[in-house]
Amino acid sequence: MPQIPVKIHELTVGQLSARSGAAVSALHFYEAKGLINSRRTTGNQRRYQRDTLRRVAFIRAAQRVGIPLATIRDALSELPEERTPTREDWAHLSEAWRSELDQRITQLGRLRDHLTDCIGCGCLSLENCVLSNPDDVFGERLTGSRLMKENRQGA
Repeated sequence: MPQIPVKIHELTVGQLSARSGAAVSALHFYEAKGLINSRRTTGNQRRYQRDTLRRVAFIRAAQRVGIPLATIRDALSELPEERTPTREDWAHLSEAWRSELDQRITQLGRLRDHLTDCIGCGCLSLENCVLSNPDDVFGERLTGSRLMKENRQGA
C-alpha cells in the first residue's frame, strides 16, 4: 500500500482510492451524496483532506453491516463541524443502529430457513408464502396473484 508523506495534507482522488480501497467511482459517488467533500484546484482537480481516509473507512464499515448510505449521511451530519468520526462516534452510532440490524438479522434468518421451501413449492402464492406474507397478514383480504395485481393498480 502506498504511503503518503506526513507533509502532504491533501490527497488526490487516486491516492484516496489507493489508501482507502474504495474505487474512484465510489469516492465520486460518496461526494455526490454528501458523505465526503473535496476542494477543487485551479485545474479543477479534486483534493481531499487526509482525514477523509477515516471518514471513508467509517462509511465502508457501516455499509458492510448493511446501513444505507442515507442513514450514514444523516449520522455523519450530526457530528460537530463535520469532523471525522472517532471511535466513540462509531460506538454511539453503531449502538443506535443495533435495533435496525437486529430486525435485518431476523428477516435474513427467516429467508434462510424458508428459502428452500419457497423454491421447492413453486406456488408463488402470497397467501401461503412465509417470505412474501409473514404471519399471513394478507390472508384475510385476497390470495395469490390477485393481491399482486391489486398492489400494482394502487401504486
